[in-house]
Amino acid sequence: MSLTRRQVTSAALAAVPLAGRRPRGRRTLYIAGDSTAAQKYAGEAPETGWGMALPFFLHKEWKVDNRAVDGRSSKSFADEGRLDAVLSVIRPGDLLLVQFAHNDEKAADPTRYTEPWTTYQQYLRLYIDGARSRGARPVLATPVERRRFDADGNAVPTHGDYPAAMRALAKEEGVALLDIEALSLALWQRLGAEETKAYFNWTATEQDNTHFNPPGAIAAARLVAQESLRTRVLARPDVVRLHEHIPASWITWPPDPPS
Repeated sequence: MSLTRRQVTSAALAAVPLAGRRPRGRRTLYIAGDSTAAQKYAGEAPETGWGMALPFFLHKEWKVDNRAVDGRSSKSFADEGRLDAVLSVIRPGDLLLVQFAHNDEKAADPTRYTEPWTTYQQYLRLYIDGARSRGARPVLATPVERRRFDADGNAVPTHGDYPAAMRALAKEEGVALLDIEALSLALWQRLGAEETKAYFNWTATEQDNTHFNPPGAIAAARLVAQESLRTRVLARPDVVRLHEHIPASWITWPPDPPS
């Protein structure tokens, strides 16, 4: 009798020695994603990835290792060896939080483009299978929405079929899903076209409707923490400050890395 890929993965997890698992104690949440989540540096301020704000909402027993990189898609992140780098250090009990789509959508760039219902899902499976084979838990997060409104003031979705493809894959694979696309779209709708400018990287010289400033990154990170709790990715003691004001001044930008 042939085994399905999920059965093979389950068997591999069952073979992980109990002594190697870390159900308690300090664990790491790895972020694999793009510029909307990535660490920003002094030269990029006030642009802020939501991964920079996520530690404010997690108990100190959780370490956030933000591997998200500007401009990457599910394909290019893996093809460049960045997924392998994460899998080389991830441990049983850790989480691998995966958010891609912004750059998967770039049909003119073959190094990044994926098609929602085929190659996008195929690449996401690499993250799922890789985490599971190491005793870690994969978590899929639909992409945060851009700031886009129609003439009637309605927040407009911008990611095409990618969120639906990720939702379908999560259901098929039995993977936890954080539906940040739907939640962020609803948040932008509540705030409206003018107020949302205060959440994105709008400056005197730039009107960026994709990337966040500190308040926007904090708001997006709050959605991630909220959904992680609702979907039981994290337990109640793991999540802190969910209903507290987080000052924008808590965000800091390290010095620019060497070129």
